Amino acid sequence: QVQLVESGGGLVQAGGSLRLSCSVSGGTFSVFTMGWFRQAPGKEREFVTTISWNLGTAYYADSVKDRFTISRDNAKNTVYLQMNSLKPEDTAIYYCAADRSPRTSVLPSRYDYWGQGTPVTVSS
Repeated sequence: QVQLVESGGGLVQAGGSLRLSCSVSGGTFSVFTMGWFRQAPGKEREFVTTISWNLGTAYYADSVKDRFTISRDNAKNTVYLQMNSLKPEDTAIYYCAADRSPRTSVLPSRYDYWGQGTPVTVSS
């Protein structure tokens, strides 16, 4: 049973930073493509970023490019999301997801496992 547990969310002022973590257990983390998604109240879940399992190649949504950084530590079975220069529009529940496929994807339907989410609130 693969489990994903996010942590690190919270309340921050605009312009501030947060670092989210996602710990994965029960599977071979090193071969999972990992992604972060977010869902704001009343909106659909949207892609934030993803990182490949082998080369660590990362892709970002335009809305977070140059502000957010995804990274992974295969020895710790953990993926991180460093969020800088946060804006009120970044407020959402942030979800970590794992895909057994080696191909990165922006589609939530492509991911096999999901965490419970961690809330991020950015005040203006």
